[in-house]
This record gives sequence, C-alpha cells and structure tokens, in this order.
Amino acid sequence: MAPPPFSDAQLIARVVVQDDRHAFSELVRRHQSAVRATLRRLTSGNHALADDLAQDTFMLAYRNLKSFRQEARFSTWLYRIATNAFFADARKRKEELLGDRDAELADDDGSDMPHFEECGDDHARGAALKLDFERALALLSDGERAAIVQCYHNDLSHEEAAYVLDCPVGTVKTHILRAKQKLKSRLAAWAPEPT
Repeated sequence: MAPPPFSDAQLIARVVVQDDRHAFSELVRRHQSAVRATLRRLTSGNHALADDLAQDTFMLAYRNLKSFRQEARFSTWLYRIATNAFFADARKRKEELLGDRDAELADDDGSDMPHFEECGDDHARGAALKLDFERALALLSDGERAAIVQCYHNDLSHEEAAYVLDCPVGTVKTHILRAKQKLKSRLAAWAPEPT
C-alpha cells in the first residue's frame, strides 16, 4: 500500500528545510493546471504568454517560499504571484496592449458576434457563447478581469481575491460590479427572450 500523499504544508516544509526539489515538483504538479488556467483567462486566451507567466510564477514561488507565512492557502498565494506576474507583464506591454485594445474597440461594432438564433444546435450555441464570453472578458480592464477570474473562475471569496490582487475588498467588489455590467451589456444578445 502506498503511503498517504503529503499535504501542501508538509511539502512546503520539506522544500524550506531540506531544499527538497522533488517536494516542490509535487507542488507544481498539483497546482500548475489551476495557475495556467487563471493566467489564460487573465491573458485573454494567450496560451504562450500564460505558460511563460506560469513558469515565472513557479520560479518566484520557489525563490520566495521561505516568506510564505501560510496566512492564506498555498493556492491563493500562487494566484497572487501569478496575478502580480500578469500585471507586471501588462505594464511592460502597456503601449502594445492598449494600442491593440483601442483598435479592437474602435473596429468592433459587435457585428461579428454570433447571435443565439444563428446557432443551430446546442453544441454550436455553447461554443459560440464561450467564444463571445472570452471576447467580452478580454475587453474588460485588467483589474476587472482579474477580479472576475479570481472570484468566479478560481472560486475565491472577495477577501481572498483582495489578498491575491493586493487591494481593498471594496475595490474587488467595485471591479466585479463594473465587470458584470459590461459583460451583461456585451452579452445581451444571448439573454433569452421573456415568454
């Protein structure tokens, strides 16, 4: 019979005390999918950038693991590092990102968005809605997108999201409210007709 798996806290202790790289590899294995998924949403589906930022996230986590005080779950701490890596990268690329987004917004009149009636079957409707949602998410500000991703994709509480985003809880709530309003407006074509 195999021994029970180590908890995250036990693995962290092994890394900090013994510099056990196998223990850190296990932490990466456990959390890399969630970190990459979070970063893919933050980067508007840019898989290459998300994977680069995920690698940066785990390198930073390894270097700074001794500073992890376990005030939050390890996954929440990783989301914070990942989100900070995303924001740092966004600052570096700000001119490029803003230029692309402004051009996209100027060119986007919504006419390329499939409408509910145009999609024949449930699978096609689901795929079209997912695509439209990803497009709408990409048009949010970085802060709004990050708050939505942390609270709805990662199922964090407002308090945990505030920790990850390093901002007050009220700011998280404001970002979520604004993001929901923008998403609702952008995805209005998908709202079912009242019967």
